[in-house]
Amino acid sequence: MTHTTQRVEITEVGMRDGFQMEQAIIPTRTKVEIGRALIAAGLSRIEATSFVSPRAVPQLSDATEVIEELKGHGARLAALVPNLRGAERAAAAGADEMVVFVSASETHNRLNINSSVIDSLAKVGEIAMLARSAGTELCGAVATSFGCPFEGDISPDAVTRVVESYASAGVHHVTLGDTTGMATPPLVDRLCRVLLKRFPEVTFSLHFHNTRGLGLVNVRAGLEAGVNHYESSIGGLGGCPFATGATGNICTEDLVYMMDETGITTGIDLEAISDVAHRLEAVLGRTLPGQLMKAGPRLKLHQVDETRIATG
Repeated sequence: MTHTTQRVEITEVGMRDGFQMEQAIIPTRTKVEIGRALIAAGLSRIEATSFVSPRAVPQLSDATEVIEELKGHGARLAALVPNLRGAERAAAAGADEMVVFVSASETHNRLNINSSVIDSLAKVGEIAMLARSAGTELCGAVATSFGCPFEGDISPDAVTRVVESYASAGVHHVTLGDTTGMATPPLVDRLCRVLLKRFPEVTFSLHFHNTRGLGLVNVRAGLEAGVNHYESSIGGLGGCPFATGATGNICTEDLVYMMDETGITTGIDLEAISDVAHRLEAVLGRTLPGQLMKAGPRLKLHQVDETRIATG
């Protein structure tokens, strides 16, 4: 595979997509420490939280505090907003970006936000007006862009419909979400080429899950198609609460390592981001899915006298 990309932007989503899946409440102070460490490691854009109902997702009930504590530390802070009320709270907290989300799958959209696709898109227009008045950038996400566990294959036309509605509302940064890890390189290549040609004014990001082990392979397919923006999660945290078996996002430090080894600049310090992953593993008290944090980079050398030697 060949590509001409020299630099990519990586958005860290673990503080939202990852933390929302955790049952034990993570203290706000710990979240802020993790966020500042991510910024210090070179992350310039972080999806820091979601302004959902605190009753629905208690883990993110401190959204305002997290945004306020991370403001001014050198990264653009994005927040997921499920409705107009969430957008109002995000604007009041000072989020740099709001992210709205609609599924390309009718079934998944109803399960995820209890609304039809057409009704959800109508509400995006209201949020767009609020974002403009607040001077906050509005971004969009399309869930199940590469397949739905309830409907199967999703056509490019279904994704295009959502992107077209976003673009009409003034959204110029759209993330294509592989919500349950159904993407494959051919699907990524086909959809990305269709959308890049159809919407040259839109910046597209790709958000892959590693459910079936193809996360980084799909990134390579995205690079080949011409996409330079990716979302990932520290330690590989995350998943989808509305689909059985949907495991975590692609891992930030694994993604950075692959980029480093293929000559693509990310602006992220690999050692520093790996340290954050180890810190998070200690906070959560369990082993995380990330691979690099277990083995280290390929040129990490070991002392001979500290290595087991085969005998017999």
